[in-house]
Amino acid sequence: MVTQLILVADSSRARLFTTEKGNSELHEIETFSHPEGRLHEQNMSSDLPGKHAGTTGTGAHTYQEETEPKEQEMIDFAKRLTRYLDNLVSKHKVNRLSIIAAPSFLGILRKNLSAQTDKLVGFELDKNLVTHSVDDIQKHLS
Repeated sequence: MVTQLILVADSSRARLFTTEKGNSELHEIETFSHPEGRLHEQNMSSDLPGKHAGTTGTGAHTYQEETEPKEQEMIDFAKRLTRYLDNLVSKHKVNRLSIIAAPSFLGILRKNLSAQTDKLVGFELDKNLVTHSVDDIQKHLS
């Protein structure tokens, strides 16, 4: 049975670790990749927003997307990760969860965690450590 999970993530990559206790050695059990999170905004949308002439004929109005494509990619990846975590929690494989994520991504993860999974979060750090060594990640947990 998994005691503690540690998710280390940014908008394009995530690593999931397990540990027996808060200060014991981390073991990487899963990696996630979301290359779309690294794309530049201009590579995500192929065209400018469309135009609408309106019913009065007084001029065209530009359609605005409520969510920018880059932000939508972050949301999609966060949902993928939180579904994975929720599944582990529902199978009773998690007693405690720690999340270390890039500041802009941490907020999106928080919004997408289920209530059941959110109750298990015992530690959060808003720092991008996804490319750091296991030893460096471990130091931030202590």
